[in-house]
Amino acid sequence: MRITELLKKQSIELGVKAASKEEAIDRLIALMDAGGRLNDRVGYKEGILARESLGSTAIGEGIAIPHAKVEAVKEPGLAAITVPEGVDYEAFDGSLSNLIFMIAAPAGGEDVHLEALSRLSTLLMNPGFKEALIHAGSKEEFLEVIDQAETERFGKKEEMDEPEKAAEPEKTGFRVLAVTACPTGIAHTYMAAENLENTGKKLGISLKAETDGSGGAQNILTKEEIREAEAIIVAADKNVEMARFDGKPVIMVPVADGIHKAEELIRRAVSGTVPVYHHEGGTSEAEAEGDKSIGRTIYKHLMNGVSHMLPFVIGGGILIALAFLLDDYSIDPSNFGKNTPLAAYLKTIGEQAFGMMLPILAGFIAMSIADRPGLAVGMVAGMVAKMGCTFANPAGGDVNAGFLGALFAGFAGGYLVLGLKKIFSRLPKSLEGIKPVLLYPVLGIFVAAVMTTLINPYMGMINDGLTHFLNGMGGASRIVLGMVLGAMMSIDMGGPFNKAAYVFGTAQLAEGNFEVMAAVMAGGMVPPIAIALCTTFFKKKFTEKERQSGIVNYIMGLSFITEGAIPFAAQDPLRVIPACGIGAAAAGGLSMAFGCTLRAPHGGIFVLPTIGNPLMYLAAVMGGAVAGCLILGILKKNTEE
Repeated sequence: MRITELLKKQSIELGVKAASKEEAIDRLIALMDAGGRLNDRVGYKEGILARESLGSTAIGEGIAIPHAKVEAVKEPGLAAITVPEGVDYEAFDGSLSNLIFMIAAPAGGEDVHLEALSRLSTLLMNPGFKEALIHAGSKEEFLEVIDQAETERFGKKEEMDEPEKAAEPEKTGFRVLAVTACPTGIAHTYMAAENLENTGKKLGISLKAETDGSGGAQNILTKEEIREAEAIIVAADKNVEMARFDGKPVIMVPVADGIHKAEELIRRAVSGTVPVYHHEGGTSEAEAEGDKSIGRTIYKHLMNGVSHMLPFVIGGGILIALAFLLDDYSIDPSNFGKNTPLAAYLKTIGEQAFGMMLPILAGFIAMSIADRPGLAVGMVAGMVAKMGCTFANPAGGDVNAGFLGALFAGFAGGYLVLGLKKIFSRLPKSLEGIKPVLLYPVLGIFVAAVMTTLINPYMGMINDGLTHFLNGMGGASRIVLGMVLGAMMSIDMGGPFNKAAYVFGTAQLAEGNFEVMAAVMAGGMVPPIAIALCTTFFKKKFTEKERQSGIVNYIMGLSFITEGAIPFAAQDPLRVIPACGIGAAAAGGLSMAFGCTLRAPHGGIFVLPTIGNPLMYLAAVMGGAVAGCLILGILKKNTEE
């Protein structure tokens, strides 16, 4: 498949004026739709924005290649615009983008289009190609420039259809090897590989690049090539297979560096100063390059623990809630939840799953920091925190270290293992095998357990103080707390604020403060429902596609899936986010005011029977949703405006 088969005339627009990145994206999506490539513009835009949230797709030097591989794409295609005056696309080099290609890739089916897309990425690196496209006087000339360049670089269609005939002889003995990969594996992956290989030829240094694209790994590095290579360059923004590089000098950088800093990387690779990579699971010296800020690093480790913890919290919490729902309170009030065999079984299983949340949280925080050697250390330290062990009472039970104790245990365990790795790095090579199976687990578990035991009393004091504070809050204070938590659930709809509120709710659920979890879920249900109501009662404010998507938001909102509101918030954040935030705050405050409780950490209306004061809880959610709907209806303009 040639590039010109993916790019239709209807999907090209020359001489565009775009005041912002968002405007350029909207124009390209409209062109892509005009070419008949999409079955859902809203869903496709959501995919484009999701990719942009991982990092700008502007590759610098006036070029941007936004792309998405989602279900909303009917068939693979391209759209293109030229922006003579340029648009700020948040490029790494600070340049304005004059040439923008948008790529649409279907989520399923064969990736026959990827070869053409990789060729486009390659051609964009050629001198003069970009300028010829920007100065094209017509769509026909634009396509002719692409077709001619593709033919000169790769041959005619018949030759490209015979890869065996056109293939170059297999090369061996490369001095430098590279692996390139971006999160979606469509454009940056191939551009980085092409630039590294071309720069290697210019420098007279043989280089082979493996591309880990969305169609799978291509040009795969062999064991022999890895063994003979002087160094490896991994230019990737996602995980790639690293075990094969154990014992080799490895440079690890973002994929953008493969595009912009190829010469610097290659010269460094052959300089003999690259640190050797040891695949023990930990963060090697090479892996530390390009680290984010300390706050972002801590957040990444925390979210790794939280994401693995949530299935245990949700599954166990809902089973416990079902046990209360199916039990008979009158049999034995003191044993409520286990009076009947079915309820006792559900509650026992639920308690076991729910009880694993703290060890899982700590274990995967530690694993994020130190990889596999940190997992056991973090989990055991998390269990010590859960038990509340102290030196006065090693069996535990005296203090409640809880969630905060598990957080400390996870980070302490992870960084402890990193410290042990540095200490043991001076051991003879012959002892490498005993480090992950003996030294790390034994010393790591023991020292992490001691550290957690030491800190447990202090964490218990903080937890008890927080619990007493929440229990002692009066009506007005509790309402304010509910409003704050509800608003946090809506501010970024699945982002850090949302996660912080939800984690706080689940932590308080484990402590028996069921009102907090109720307010959190109420706030999280409001944004999708408010938007769904608005698309129903303020139809002129939305396009036909948006109204169709609005119907789905009824289901997502009632199921407590806040992320259903993200496409609407991304399109019109200045109106949607404030409206939904006010509605969510109202719902959280009303839930607290009505004294609603929730024993399950998820489920929406499907766990309504387990909610304390369920009718007023529904009233709180619907009250907040209606408020958000009305505010959005007032703020939002009609679509024709």
